[in-house]
Amino acid sequence: MKRTIPILITAVVGGLLIAAYFVPAPFLASADRLIPDFFNIIAAFAFVLGGGNLLRVHLTKISRRDHEWIYSVVTVAGFLVMLFAGLLKLGTGEGGAFHWTYDLADGRLLYDALYQSVFTPCQATMFSLLAFFVASASYRAFRAKTPEATVLLIAAFVILIGRTFVGGWLTAWIPEPFSEYLHIPNLSAWIMSFPNLAGQRTIQMGIALGIISNSLRLILGIERSHLGGGD
Repeated sequence: MKRTIPILITAVVGGLLIAAYFVPAPFLASADRLIPDFFNIIAAFAFVLGGGNLLRVHLTKISRRDHEWIYSVVTVAGFLVMLFAGLLKLGTGEGGAFHWTYDLADGRLLYDALYQSVFTPCQATMFSLLAFFVASASYRAFRAKTPEATVLLIAAFVILIGRTFVGGWLTAWIPEPFSEYLHIPNLSAWIMSFPNLAGQRTIQMGIALGIISNSLRLILGIERSHLGGGD
């Protein structure tokens, strides 16, 4: 029963949502509006469970003094500070002074200030480091050892140059009407608008087919990994 009931719930809810999309029946439209509310309720419980699991894992690392446990201290401290700043509605006024507030006229909530002043800069720093990994991966991927790699290398070079002033400067001498096709910025825009867009849509279609296939497996009870393992 522990597996049968969740599979039945998944099948019924999934079938209702599919039917609501294709069948213009009033009761199906009501179900389509109501079911997402239950999803929000479940998501709220999931956030609570996720927060409890985060504390359990990292507090265990801290108590055992596991490898790099100091990062767990930072994680737990940041989680608790943001949690209490949001739950207690702490605010910041002029000069960054903390105070109890429900009125944003004289300042802003502390969790928003922490998010904008601490988390956002750290996130930007992490993403900026990705540039070095992208450069390294591009160097390895764009080696023209095969015809496909050569085409990829040329296209990447054209797009890179076309997004800078160098592309316009190098091909500014090309006369009309050839500049419409051979001007590097125009060529870069053409690559992004046609070959690149076609590839993106192909990938999106493949992703959509994969989502449909996996959803049908869940609705029909074939896929049971979300229940904690298959039979």
